[in-house]
This record gives sequence, structure tokens and C-alpha cells, in this order.
Amino acid sequence: MEWYLAKLVYRIICGNGEHHAQFDEQLRLIHAEDELHAFNKAQLTGQKEQENFFNRANHLVQWKFINVTELHKLEKLTDGAEVYSRIREEDDGRAYQHSVHAKAGYLLEQCTDKFLETV
Repeated sequence: MEWYLAKLVYRIICGNGEHHAQFDEQLRLIHAEDELHAFNKAQLTGQKEQENFFNRANHLVQWKFINVTELHKLEKLTDGAEVYSRIREEDDGRAYQHSVHAKAGYLLEQCTDKFLETV
């Protein structure tokens, strides 16, 4: 088992979403057999931790998981620990989400290639 640092990206939507697009980028520690399993585990973590709640103004706030954009192998640390988080505001939320999915697709392809080389 190896340790990886994965960047998970969430979109934050408040109320009807008529505001600058906001994104939270989190770095998470993932413990997995290899890069492919780390990528999949990071995606599952992101999906499980989506949430909805009402803020003080009684507006619905949604944290929607977008995807995993980075994955780095590390030394042993604590599984699932958040080590970094940053909220971003973007003028073009769709373009940002598209780039997140493109990075995730490229990362998945790299992980799959490395996994297949070991089989």
C-alpha cells in the first residue's frame, strides 16, 4: 500500500446559484495499492462528502463534487486527512468545470496506463 495526495474539486452553490462561480480545491491523503486505486478512492471520497445545508439566511448551500485533478505519491501519512483547501471564484463556472473533467480524464488515463504496465 502506498500514500497519495489527491486534489478534489467541489463546486459551491448558494441559493439559486446567481453568484460568481465558487470552487473548493482540497488536497487529501489517500492510502491505496497503486495510482489507479488511489484515483478511484479519491473520487469515491469526493462523492461521499458532497453535502447540502441551509446557511444563516436560510438559503440552500450545495457542495457538489466535480472531480480529481491531481494525484501525487507520498510517504506514509494518515488516510483521508485534508491537508489543503482553497475556495475559488470563477467568472466562467462551466469552463472551469470542463477543465476539471479534462484534467481528471488525463489523470485517469495515466493511472490506467501505469496499472496495465504492472499487470
